[in-house]
Amino acid sequence: MNIENKYIKAKKRVEDLKGFYGNLISYCTIIPMLTLLNYYTSWDSHYWFLYPAIFWGIGVLTHGFTVFGFGSDWEAKKIKELMERDTNY
Repeated sequence: MNIENKYIKAKKRVEDLKGFYGNLISYCTIIPMLTLLNYYTSWDSHYWFLYPAIFWGIGVLTHGFTVFGFGSDWEAKKIKELMERDTNY
């Protein structure tokens, strides 16, 4: 792997990390605001802030899994397998 490929890969990794942390920070600031809004408007009737908290939280978790590489071993193995198959032909 040459220097340019390493640079491109590192740049993509930094962009992925920035995206994840931006998503996490916005989640941690907006969900409490929604909770306060729900508290001051209709706390007795319905806890609607839970819907965005749960579904956005699932999105943040899956984003974190992809950024930090949990479960991505199969991708690297498949890429290696396809590259080896192409070099054998």
